[in-house]
Amino acid sequence: MSDRQAVEQTVHLYVEGMAFANAAALKKAFHPKSSIIGYYQNAIEWLTRDEFIAAILAEEPAPPGTQPFMDIQNVDVEGDAASVKVTDDFAGMRFTDYLSLLKIEGRWVIVSKLYHLHT
Repeated sequence: MSDRQAVEQTVHLYVEGMAFANAAALKKAFHPKSSIIGYYQNAIEWLTRDEFIAAILAEEPAPPGTQPFMDIQNVDVEGDAASVKVTDDFAGMRFTDYLSLLKIEGRWVIVSKLYHLHT
C-alpha cells in the first residue's frame, strides 16, 4: 500500500468512526496528543482527542449500513508528513476538515484537525 493510500485509509477510519460513534476507530485514527480546532456555535472550540471523542459519542450515530458522506478533495504527502482536505457530514452538519497527519512507527495518524462548519 502506498503512503497516499494509507493516509486515505486513516481518513476513512476517522470519518466512519465519527459517523458511527466508534471510539476505538477514532482512537486509532488520532494521535493521543492531537488537537481539534474550529468554530462551533459561534465560539472557538479547542479540543483534545478524548474531548472530541466524548463529543462524538454524545450524538446519535448514523444507522448501521449507511454510507457516511465523505469527499476527499486534496491529499498531499511529503515523506512522513501529510495534509488532507476532506468534506464530511456529522449529526446533520457539514464540515470541511483540514487534517495534518504524521507517519509514526510506520502508521499514519491525525495530529491536528482544523475544521470549518458550513452554515
